[in-house]
Amino acid sequence: MALHVVYALGTGHVVGALARTGADAPADAAALVGRALPLRVSLGDGRIATLPLSAGKLGVAAVDDEPGALADPLAFGVELTSEDKPKPELVRLAGWDDGIALAKDGITITVQVPANRTIPVVALISDEQDTHVLAGEIPAQQTQVKLPVTLTAGSEHGVLVLAAGWAGRLGREKVT
Repeated sequence: MALHVVYALGTGHVVGALARTGADAPADAAALVGRALPLRVSLGDGRIATLPLSAGKLGVAAVDDEPGALADPLAFGVELTSEDKPKPELVRLAGWDDGIALAKDGITITVQVPANRTIPVVALISDEQDTHVLAGEIPAQQTQVKLPVTLTAGSEHGVLVLAAGWAGRLGREKVT
């Protein structure tokens, strides 16, 4: 069996994993996921938010066996070589519990420890039939970024946050 992962090109987060026997997985993410990889979040009362990650922003990599990637893919990342090829070893990303604040005028993403480099950030926020796709950066030596989006006070949304170097966060958030 070989482990293959689908990962976000901008941040390196593993967003899906599959163990295959026999043939290699396709090198093109669209051949595996179609036009987009849907990540789903329960909003309660039988409502589900779907956050689609575009296949054009995803990569596929054959990696060393890591059973944890099948159970919790967002806890792992793919690093690239100097030739922009995925390394076979997955990286376990730093976990975080707090740090996402949804407000009427945007989402604030806060990591616990400032990095010595700029941290790329991607956030997807469900909103009825649409999905807001936001991108930004946490500057070096800083711990947060606010990405602008207009939301209704008190509403609940499915949210996916990918901050490079930190485990991905997928869940339900309420606008304060």
